Formats: sequence, structure tokens, C-alpha cells
Amino acid sequence: MKGLRSLGAEDAHYFPIHPADKSIALTAERYTSRTVHPAMQNAKINVALADDHILVRNGLSRLIRSFDGYKVLFEASDGKDFLDKLDAKLLPDIALMDVNMPEMNGYETTLWLKKKYPQIKVLALSMYNDEQAIFRMLTCGARGYLLKAVEPQEFRKALDLIVEKGFYCCNQRGGQMVRGMGSNRELPCSSQAMISLKTREIEFLKWAATELTYKDIADKMCRSTRTIDGYRDDLFLKLSVRSRVGLAMFAVRHGYVSP
Repeated sequence: MKGLRSLGAEDAHYFPIHPADKSIALTAERYTSRTVHPAMQNAKINVALADDHILVRNGLSRLIRSFDGYKVLFEASDGKDFLDKLDAKLLPDIALMDVNMPEMNGYETTLWLKKKYPQIKVLALSMYNDEQAIFRMLTCGARGYLLKAVEPQEFRKALDLIVEKGFYCCNQRGGQMVRGMGSNRELPCSSQAMISLKTREIEFLKWAATELTYKDIADKMCRSTRTIDGYRDDLFLKLSVRSRVGLAMFAVRHGYVSP
């Protein structure tokens, strides 16, 4: 239209940015030139959040809106509120799910979603680096586990990997990604790595995705802890994973364990 011009830096005083929003603005600017995955080119990825902490929920929502290719479908204060707001005609692609919530926690909500709407990819959120919580959320159907203390760049990476690869998880040290299948991550369930697994390794893999300690697993399998350590180390090499969480993700992804 005539008489209109593009806004420039000289117009900044008309639209002041609150200091608390500067990090969000910088994050948005950082990703403006980022290449958008083909799955996000035609339509934005819908994200829904469930977290009982208002400040955390609002901050995550604002951050997601700053990412190209994503939009927030709705926010919920707990699992029950999440299910109440769920619309079968417009489902979220990704559900960010807090683990600990007062009414219907993340475990219950994720399990319900897995049964009713398995196409919704759940990314678990938590303040705590709790290995047992990670295993439990994964077996309930979560596609990944993210610590709330991660940097915005890692948060964006988590969303992208959930869309592109279907799975994401944080390493227990430093918030780095666990690559559940290493270079074989995109191979189907009949991959060579899976065919070569021994019966005892498969049994150990199933137990590794539970809350049991390695000593408990040794007792269950009637083996020494040294033998169990050998199973673990061999699977680390075969599956190109670096932690027990990586083993659990592999087991869940390929149907070795189920809720």
C-alpha cells in the first residue's frame, strides 16, 4: 500500500523491549536465518505445553513462538487440564510434558496419550536429572526427556530432532544429546545391530530400561555384576550409545519394553 514503509532500527523507540524479553528476542534473531526442515515448510509444527509452574510455562511458550516453524497450540496447568483442552480435530504435533504435576502427572498423561493419540510426540520436561524418572517416562511413551535448565539452542535442537528423527534425550552430564542409535539411528527395526543381539543381551536391555540398579539386574538374571557390566559395555559398542538412558531409548523405540 502507498505511504507504508518497512520498520527499521530508528523505529525501535516506538516498540520498546522489556529487559526480561531481551533473551527471547536474541534467540528469535539467532534462528531467523536457520534452515527450516521440510516438515515445517508448508505448515507450522503445533506444540502444546503442560506445566504447573506459570512462569516456566509462559517462558517456554514465549520461546517456542520465537522459533521459525513452530507455534503454541495451547498451555495447560496439569495433565487433566491438558486433556480437557485437547481437540481431536486439531491435535498438537509435540506435547511438552512436565513430569511432576499436582493433578494427573506426566506419567499418567503420557500413557493416556500413547494409547489414544500415539501420533502426538511427547517430550518430557523436568527440573531434576532423575534416571528413574527418565526410564519411566520413556516406557510410558515419551519420545525424549529434556532438563529445564538447558540452553535455548538445545531446546530448539530437541524440538527439531523430535520432528525429524522422532526421538531426543539429554545426556546425564552437561545436557548433551544421547544419540540413541548413533549412526544407525535412522535404520529400521530389522537393522543389523538388532539382528546381532544375543538372547542375554536382549534380556539385559529390557531390564536396563527399568528402575532397577545394575546389582538388582544381576540378581534377576542370576549373573555376577561383572558379567552385567560386560553386557552393558558390549551394548554400548554395538548400539553406539554412551549411557544407560541411550540403552533405554533404544529398547523403547524398538518395542523391547512396553508400559
